[in-house]
Amino acid sequence: MSKQVVFSLGGNVGNVSQTFLKAINSLEKKVGKLIKSSTIYTTKAWGIENQPDFINQIVIFKTQLLPHEVLIKCLQIEKELGRKRIDGEKWQQRVIDIDILFYESEIINFNNLIIPHPYLHQRNFVLFPLAELMPEFIHPLLRKTIAELKKGCQDNLKVIKLLA
Repeated sequence: MSKQVVFSLGGNVGNVSQTFLKAINSLEKKVGKLIKSSTIYTTKAWGIENQPDFINQIVIFKTQLLPHEVLIKCLQIEKELGRKRIDGEKWQQRVIDIDILFYESEIINFNNLIIPHPYLHQRNFVLFPLAELMPEFIHPLLRKTIAELKKGCQDNLKVIKLLA
């Protein structure tokens, strides 16, 4: 049975828009069918600020894979596209970041996989494109719609929609 999985794409090194196209293409080959994609947004770096601005996009897929299988595919795609992970370092510059935000309305909590993504409600760069695609979706833990989470978000970083 097909499940809906929502991804956040992010990056700030190289031709990020081109990398997103490659990531989406790889997700279609390895994970499932693309259903919707948001506009691309840009924002200042979050966490460690002295780096290039980030580009972000939300994509929604249908998949036959289980959540941990989706994670394995995402990590493979990141690596193929040049992502180098450094243990213990967060919020660094990167070619690509593929985060699983939601897998249907399931709640998953393992050492290496937490769904819904634990910080999505704190980050405008995720909430703005997410609200564009699914404003009425109810966060399964917080029991609020994406539109409500966006309205109540305390993140002050400005999010700018890029023209297509």
